[in-house]
Amino acid sequence: MIARLPFFLSYHFNTFQILGVYANVTMFCTTKSLPMDLLLKEGSRKQDVESFCYQIVSESNDQTVGILQSEDEQLTPSKKSEGELSRVKFMSASNKITFSKKPKRRKYDESYLSFGFTYFGNRDAPHAQCVLCKKILSNSSLAPSKLRRHLETKHAAYKDKDISFFKQHLDSLENSKPPTPKIVNTDNESATEASYNVSYHIALSGEAHTIGELLIKPCAKDVVMRMFDEQYSKKIDAVQLSNSTVARRIKDLAADIEEELVCRLKICDGFSLQLDESADVSGLAVLLVFVRYRFNTSIEEDLLLCESLQSNATGEEIFNCINSFMQKHEIEWEKCVDVCSDASRVLEGKIAEALALIKYMAPESTSSHCLLYRHALAVKIMPTPLKNVLDQAVQIINYIKARPHQSRLLKILCEEMGAQHTALLLNTELRWLSRGKVLVRLFELRRELLVSLDSAFRLSDCLTNPSWLLRLAYLADIFTKLNEVNLWMQGKNVTVFTVFDKMSSLLRKLECWASCVEEENFDCFPTLSDFLSEINSVVDKDICSAIVQHLRGLHSTLLKYFPVTNDNTAWVRNPFTVAVKPVSLVAREYESLIDLTSDPRVKQNFGELSLNDFWSSLIQEYPSIARRAVHVLLPFATMHLCETGFSYYAATKTKYRKRLDAAPHMRIRLSNITPNIKRICNKKTQKHCSH
Repeated sequence: MIARLPFFLSYHFNTFQILGVYANVTMFCTTKSLPMDLLLKEGSRKQDVESFCYQIVSESNDQTVGILQSEDEQLTPSKKSEGELSRVKFMSASNKITFSKKPKRRKYDESYLSFGFTYFGNRDAPHAQCVLCKKILSNSSLAPSKLRRHLETKHAAYKDKDISFFKQHLDSLENSKPPTPKIVNTDNESATEASYNVSYHIALSGEAHTIGELLIKPCAKDVVMRMFDEQYSKKIDAVQLSNSTVARRIKDLAADIEEELVCRLKICDGFSLQLDESADVSGLAVLLVFVRYRFNTSIEEDLLLCESLQSNATGEEIFNCINSFMQKHEIEWEKCVDVCSDASRVLEGKIAEALALIKYMAPESTSSHCLLYRHALAVKIMPTPLKNVLDQAVQIINYIKARPHQSRLLKILCEEMGAQHTALLLNTELRWLSRGKVLVRLFELRRELLVSLDSAFRLSDCLTNPSWLLRLAYLADIFTKLNEVNLWMQGKNVTVFTVFDKMSSLLRKLECWASCVEEENFDCFPTLSDFLSEINSVVDKDICSAIVQHLRGLHSTLLKYFPVTNDNTAWVRNPFTVAVKPVSLVAREYESLIDLTSDPRVKQNFGELSLNDFWSSLIQEYPSIARRAVHVLLPFATMHLCETGFSYYAATKTKYRKRLDAAPHMRIRLSNITPNIKRICNKKTQKHCSH
């Protein structure tokens, strides 16, 4: 009875399952009042029975793939092709049944060339291509009758040609075929990649997200339409640049940069931190943390995190924010070698409290005070006569800047008198470089101000007082020189050695300037020297003594903030001048240093590379001494990166974009890592998301 079962089930089913299926099929036949043999011959009934059996099998616990065949197919399996077998797939997740048939693929035969056809594409499943009109037909057209019909209807003049004639056309067709590209992106993949590239540039520029759809896309369409044609211009519409899409793209780019940074920090030998906190336009407390680490053959600087402190901006909250990032990405605190901030050792505050907690997690780390802050504090001290001139100069500037009418009149007057400038600069204590520029601009516009100021203004007489103008000229010169030093200390990859070298040079210059002033030689101060020549006068003794006192005071104050110490790391600055073993090095490290300094190739690289790159390039060849030198070079010297970062933050999150999450933008703008857009696009399961 089992042998008469009209269907063959997979061997995975046992005898009881087969008997159950046969009983259900027999019941189905009885209900329909049809003989079972008729079901095998009548196609529509056969399909009903098969569907019924499939339902029974799907309800069973055995989720396998079975092939069901009729009795005739069992007896003569060779007569039926594999493509004619109905297949049933049982999905383990949803228990669904899917039916599929293998499509029949025709093969290409060399005799088809007599009809003027060659194959195109894969040889196993080719398409037919006419060698005369180069038209490509489907695989189902690879039949002599269909190929002959095409030749007789489309190319009747060539229907009697020999096969050699078509071979000549085949050779010309092969030579004219363009090379097939190795990788061909679909339109959606290209549009998604273009969307990420545009979003990356939007984030770098700090512009609003809507600029993509309102400006960039229309401009791109206009350019393509004018340079090519309208057909190519329509493809620009596929690039997704809506407000929400650009915001989503920027977050993906920032996440890719963060992932790359975390991988670098996990494999590096050590890193140093630089942190600061400030309030944004919406009142949120924003924390910026930068990191310096060695990667490959250079020392890199990058943004570690940009987070807003939701609750109290205390030292504990600052530490918890940094510590959460470290724990989330499994970055070891033991690798931290130094933390740079604006908190000096004698001050107390939230930054100092955060530093204490960081040192608890990283006992071997040190803390350093920003050298820019030291320089700014040192130059504030000056004698009372010069301080009074500075305060009066600021009052004159504020009198003009606070009155828009006075500012407009001064601008008109400067244009009529042919002045080099048309406006004064506003002084601010928060900007260290403003003092020198403000005083120089005021001195250059003294004649125009004398005409513009009302005689009733109590400080208008200062502009006619030669003694006051002499002091103002000196202040303009000295602060210009101090600003040059300050500017030189700013920038990336500035080390403690380079800053102290510059300060040592400034200390020697201050001694020289004081000696020259004592000898009444003012050539070192060009503005003061030119003014003395203009008025054909000499400097009073009181003014000379005030200038000398200021220069000597600057020298002593700078020595206090930048003390000269016996540095045991001088070998890092120039290893080729070391004659005896430094105290900070062990014998094995000193031996490696001797080998290093005896290598002429290394000596040549020392003159060509920066100090950071020089020691980083020696990690593989001299690992012990090079890692020790990199450890010394890792600490930040200044807070320049944090100051620059807050400037970018203020320009990105304006009063018109108060609800903006600026952290992804800062990650992109302040990072030296370029995101891998190809990698981001490959992770996308849906290339063209809704926008």
